[in-house]
Formats: sequence, structure tokens, C-alpha cells
Amino acid sequence: MIRIFIGFDPRETVAYNVLAHSIQTRASVPVTIAPLALSQLRQVLTRERHALQSTDFSFSRFLTPYLSGYEGWSLFMDCDMLMRDDVARLWDLRDDRYAVQVVKHDHKPRESVKFLGAAQTAYAKKNWSSVMLFNNARCRALTPDYVNTASGLELHQFKWLESDALIGELPHRWNHLVGYDAQVEDIALAHYTIGGPYFPEYADCPLADEWRAERDAMLYALA
Repeated sequence: MIRIFIGFDPRETVAYNVLAHSIQTRASVPVTIAPLALSQLRQVLTRERHALQSTDFSFSRFLTPYLSGYEGWSLFMDCDMLMRDDVARLWDLRDDRYAVQVVKHDHKPRESVKFLGAAQTAYAKKNWSSVMLFNNARCRALTPDYVNTASGLELHQFKWLESDALIGELPHRWNHLVGYDAQVEDIALAHYTIGGPYFPEYADCPLADEWRAERDAMLYALA
């Protein structure tokens, strides 16, 4: 059973559902998918919203090991994505040498504003935390108290680990940054990080037609 947590923001409800559909329809093994919805985490996540927080799940993602009982493995991903491959292939990359595994982007944003007018920020390890394969027992530092009080950079730059040597690297195909990375055929997970095609301003972004086709497939019902 593959345990998946997806960041949820009510402004991107359609993105969450399309991503979940794209995972389920391509998975070759059973998966469970849970949204990290703030309305369901009020007793756990109590920190105030930060001015630079562009989504509801900027910090809730780091509760994944806690919500998993610090047992086994779990996968977190942002909602503004489209799965194009079998998630079991990603799951098979788990490596017990590491506490967490990510795509190690060297992401330097060119723009100052992204979707819904949110400020774009630049920092080391940007977008590493948008897909995280957690070895939960080795992430016990991510208690609710720590997640509620640590700074954004402490969380997103993995300062909660003793060493960067505990961060394993995933192939780039598992977090392709649409609009930044060169278009290639072998994209397993497309990440619409600037803005997804469900926003009018980004309706013509790369891979927009593929996302809309997935949405239409999700909505299909036999008449």
C-alpha cells in the first residue's frame, strides 16, 4: 500500500482532484491518498499564516511523518501536479540510507509574482520540498510543536536533519518544473509551479492540454 499525502488549498480544489485521479488511474498497486486540508488539521497545525505563504500547505506538508505515526514510508506532493507514470516506480526508489528523498532542483525563479498574485521567493533548496519521499521513523524531529514554531527556511531547507547527507536524490523526472525545465519526453510528474492551467492566466502553459484531458477523463460518466 502506497501512502500519499497531497497538499490541499481550497483555491486549487480542482488541481488536487485531478492529481489524485492521475495517480489512481496509473497506479499498479493499491494507494491511499489524503488531502492535507487545514480544516482537518486545526488541532495540530496552529501557527499563524505567514505573509510569504502562497498556499495552505506550505507548512502542513511537514506533518506527513507525524500523521503516519512515524512508521514506514509516505509520499508528499504539492497539488499543482500531474502524474504521468505509475507512482509505484517512484515508491520503488525508497532507500533506507536516507531520511527523505527529493528532486534536488537548482531553481532560481525569473519572475517576482506567481499564481494568484503570490510573491515569488528565491532560496537554497527551493522546490525540493514539493515532492518528498519520507522515511518516517527517521523524521521524528518533525513534531507538531516543531512544525508550528520553526521558520519557513528551517523547514524547507531541511534544517531538522542532522546532515544534508540524509537527503537522498530522486531522478528529475519525478518533479519536472513546467515552464522552467526543458521540455522532454520522459516526464513522470509534471509540476505547474508558476501556475496551473486551471487559472486563466496560465491556460496556455506547457502541458496544459494534457492536464485538461485528465480533468475531462475524471469528469466522464457514462450517460
